[in-house]
Formats: sequence, C-alpha cells, structure tokens
Amino acid sequence: MATDVSQHEKGWTSSNSKIPQEHFDGVSDQVHAEAVGPQAQLSQRRNSDAIVSWDGDDDPENPYNWPAWRTNTYAALLSLLAFLIPLASSIIAPGVPAIMAEFGNDSPVLSALVVSIYVLGLGIGPLLFAPLSEIYGRVIIFHISNLGFVAFHVACALAPSLGSLIAFRFLAGFFGSCPPTNGGASIADMVPQHRRGVFMAGFAIGPVFGPVIGPVAGGFLSTAAGWRWVFWLVTIAGGAIGIAVLFLAKETYAPVILQRKVVRLRQQTGKPYLRHALDTGLSPAARLKHSFVRPMKLLVLSPIGAISAVYMAVVYGYLYLMFSSITQVFQETYGFTPNLAGLAFLGLGVGSIIGIAVVSLTSDRQIRKQMEATGSAKPEVRVQTVPIGNILLPAGLFMYGWTAEYHVHWIAPIIGMALVGIGNVIIFMSIILYLVDAFTVYSASALAANTIIRSLGGAFLPLAGLSLFARLGVGWGNSLLGFIAVGLLPVPFLFLKYGEMLRKRYEIKDL
Repeated sequence: MATDVSQHEKGWTSSNSKIPQEHFDGVSDQVHAEAVGPQAQLSQRRNSDAIVSWDGDDDPENPYNWPAWRTNTYAALLSLLAFLIPLASSIIAPGVPAIMAEFGNDSPVLSALVVSIYVLGLGIGPLLFAPLSEIYGRVIIFHISNLGFVAFHVACALAPSLGSLIAFRFLAGFFGSCPPTNGGASIADMVPQHRRGVFMAGFAIGPVFGPVIGPVAGGFLSTAAGWRWVFWLVTIAGGAIGIAVLFLAKETYAPVILQRKVVRLRQQTGKPYLRHALDTGLSPAARLKHSFVRPMKLLVLSPIGAISAVYMAVVYGYLYLMFSSITQVFQETYGFTPNLAGLAFLGLGVGSIIGIAVVSLTSDRQIRKQMEATGSAKPEVRVQTVPIGNILLPAGLFMYGWTAEYHVHWIAPIIGMALVGIGNVIIFMSIILYLVDAFTVYSASALAANTIIRSLGGAFLPLAGLSLFARLGVGWGNSLLGFIAVGLLPVPFLFLKYGEMLRKRYEIKDL
C-alpha cells in the first residue's frame, strides 16, 4: 500500500508504482521546499513507508489502468460536452434577427453581443473551474458546471428582455466553460502521452466543429419553432449528457485519488504522517491560493504560455469573425434563403474534419517515433504540423474573400472556408496537445490560461466584423485578416526551434 518513489524507470516513477514521470515534472521543487509545516517536518523524519502511491503497476484505482470501455465511455461523454457547449455559442446566430425584432431593438452591437457574450463567459469561467479541479478533483466540478449550464439555458429560453437574455447567455457560457478546458486535462489523466493524440482528436471536434454545426441547426430550428426552442434544445441535450456523466464519471486526477487513499489509510493504520507521492505539503489555503494564481502565472510568466494564448486568440477570433459575414454574404451575394445560408457553414465543418484527421494521424505517430529513438518525447513534437495550418489559414481567407467579392460560383468561397477550417483545426489541436504535454499535471491551468485569451478574441473580434466588412468589403476585409495571419507564419517555427529552451529557461518553479 505504501511504496518508495525514489526510483525512475523508463519514464515511470518507482519500480512498482505506475505514476508517470511527467506528473512529477509538474510538481514544483520550490513548492516542496515551502512545505515546512508540522506534517511535512514529521514526514521528512519517516522512511519511505510514509509515501503512499499506487499498489503496483496494475492498481485499478490508477486511471491509466481503467478498462478500455470506461476510458472510452468517459472520453466520449467529455467529447460530447465539448461539442455541445461550443455549439451553443453559435446556434442562436440565425435567430438573432427574430430576437431583436421581438424585443424591439435594432442595435448591430447588441445583436453581435447576443452571440459573443457567451464566448466571453467561456473565457472567464476557467479562472475558477480549472484551479478548483486541481484541488477538489475534476468530477465534482464537472457536475457543478453542468448544472449551471443547463439552468441558465432554461433562463435564456424564458428571458423576458434583451438585457436579461444577454446576462443569462454570459452565465451559461461561464458555467459551460469547464468541459472544454478541464475535459482535455481529464483525458490526459486517463491516457498516456503516446496514445493521447487520438483521444484529443475526438475531444477537439467539439471546440472547432460545434460552432460550425450550431448555425446549421439553429437556422432550421429557429425558423420552424422560434428562437426560444433553440435554447430548449440545448437544455435537453445538456441535461441528458449531464445525467450520463453523473452516473458514469469517476475521478481522474491522480493527486485527488491518492489523497483519498491517504485519508483512508490514515484511518486504518493510525499513522497521521502518511502522505501521497504527489503531495506538495502545502496547507489547503495555500493550495487554493496557488491554484487560483497558477493560470495567470502560466499566462504572464511563461513565454510559451503567453505566445500560444495570443496566437490562439487570433486564430479562434477569426472563426467567430467569419460567422458575422457568412450568412450575409450568402444571402445577399448568392441569394440563399436563411436556412440554406446556414448550410454554407458546412464548408468550415468539412475543413475541420480534414484538419482533425491530419493531426490525429500524425501527432501520436511522431511522438511514438521519437520515444522509440530517444526513450522520451518532447512536447514540441506536437507543433510540427502547425506550419501547414499556418499556411492554409491565410490562403483560405484570401480565397473566401475575393471569390465572394467578385461573385464567383458559391462553391469557391465554400472551398476557401474549408481551407480556413483545416488550418484552424490543425493549429488549435496541435497547440492544445502541446500545452497538455508541456504542463502535464497542471494542464488544466495551462488550458485555462489559453482559453481566457482565446475566448476574448472570440468574444470581441466579431463586434468589429460588421463594420470591417462594411468599410472594406468582403475581399479586402478578409485580406486584412489574411495579412495578419501571414505575419504569424514565423510563430510555429519559433516554437520548433526555441520552444524547449523557453520552456526550460522560464520554468515556473512555484506553481
């Protein structure tokens, strides 16, 4: 029941304790140095029997040892949530004109805010939910988040005014922010690095494909049953998935599982000095402080955290910025009906599927290849495909903008949108995988820091979209976006060349 964790063998810590070395790499030496309380001092006087870990390599409590059906089921549920929540961000977009008409308001800013305020909530929520998940565990935070997400979508469906609808949309996004952020961390808890890419590919479908499918479904539903039924649909789907998570989910976060084991063993053995192998020794208050500050430290003090966040904000903002022009372009330029205009978003959807296939087929293969050659894999391997996405993104923007500007057949701008979708997904998935591998046990905080800035881009860039295209036209408006994307072409090459150096030189010791 208690093991020595001083030995290292093939990336695993301890000869009979299956804790990945990456988990220990994430636990700061400085935090351990600060653990000078009575319990820590007593533990230092005890032998290795004071350290509680897994009961051997096959311990069923270790999420890495779960049966395949449990891992696959939980990953599928998390992927469904990660699909539904971003879908809810854009599903109301086709119904916005009906909303504004019902509430007697014609402000273009408020009409854009009805959609984008939700994304702002998605950006702020991780500041709370990611740190709490690293203290109390992933599962309880998922349950709280799911409950709030469903409750505030009910409120949106019953909203009596435009102001209340906007406020409820923000709160729905706030509570919905947990699965897209913590879900990736939970998958990392369950799946070893060399198999993680395939699972993350399925998980990444949601954030990149959900916003694309949303307007398609919302266009037909709001036309047939009214805009309020759009929110009822999300409520029903969210409630069903939330109930499934309630009954099927198990805790995945290793420090929380081991802490529960420590509590159980202290009661059974009467040894109060027992602690687990990933214990920092900090008091609950100090852990809470560290956990809340951690995302901001990863964002401000880590160059790779800051650069990837700004980079993703531009890429993610472009996706939502396109939403502000696609419906108008295909209705006014090509004479599409509102329902058919929603189908134009499938160009982005097809591109997203291709991008997911590219990353899922190459990322894990590259990791395994390096592990076979060197015995370990650097996180920077995950960004080797990003230059491809970085080229396709501006190419797609130029094609979409100018073919629509000159009224070329409607398939041409849709192909351009598909290129944007491919580039967007390759960049998105690769960066997410990179952050998970680079920050390991603190991956939830790393993803939260990235989500904060990324969601700000998704929330505020669309507010400028209508005026941008009104002044410059679709051609030059998308070209301006394309030129900015071209300016970002060196970013992935900088990650490939200097990422490891920056990661190690600016490692944050007091996480």
